[in-house]
Amino acid sequence: MILSLLTAIQFLTVIPFPKSFVAGEKELERCVPFFPVVGLLIGIIVAAVDHLIGMILPPFPASVITVMVMTGISGGLHMDGLADTADGFFSARPRDKILEIMRDSRTGVMGVIAVVFVIAMKVSLVMSLSLPFRFGIVMLMPLAGRCSLVMMMTALPYVRTEGGLVTAFSKGKIRLGVLWSVVFLIVAGWIAAQWIGIAACLSSILVTALFSVYCFRKIGGYTGDTLGAVSEITEIIPALAAIAMRGMVS
Repeated sequence: MILSLLTAIQFLTVIPFPKSFVAGEKELERCVPFFPVVGLLIGIIVAAVDHLIGMILPPFPASVITVMVMTGISGGLHMDGLADTADGFFSARPRDKILEIMRDSRTGVMGVIAVVFVIAMKVSLVMSLSLPFRFGIVMLMPLAGRCSLVMMMTALPYVRTEGGLVTAFSKGKIRLGVLWSVVFLIVAGWIAAQWIGIAACLSSILVTALFSVYCFRKIGGYTGDTLGAVSEITEIIPALAAIAMRGMVS
């Protein structure tokens, strides 16, 4: 269990590990259920940084730094997947060509637009979050993103035939993965921000489901790139939903 958790941390973050720690295929298969736990860890780190920076800097630069940490702690892994997915999905090409475009390491116009849009949304939303739920909602953003990985992997088939990390992860998915991620996220949402947190988490789950259906219709399942895309998109939703909820209540 500890090895599986460490493997999940190693894959989803840039937290340094000793060179002697090399995860085997079994650890890769077993680490998927720990993605929400790692998401919570990332969320706590990002929220703590946001709280500390917010005591020193004005809202705009503080929010930029928060989003930088949120993106950088994963080494930009998911943002790269978002760019590749946007290039493929908005190419107006058939399925095989979409998959070929997504494999290309070069980033096209649609990929750049998607990355800029998501970063701008995150900065503006984080800057708009107010107390007392700011810490909790910022914490939920990375958590929702990592829970969405498990949901998509559990709900959809992996569409590529070649091996790799995602192939190992797909072997380790469990039928209860969606239920586990949903329950973990909702409980965390209640603890973080009570009913606003619940609404934010349910909105994140809905967006994950809708994007998963979209991926199924476009390419018949998921790839490593669509996992990155769903994580980045879903990270936006807790803050967006929380701000909308506060606006309706006030």
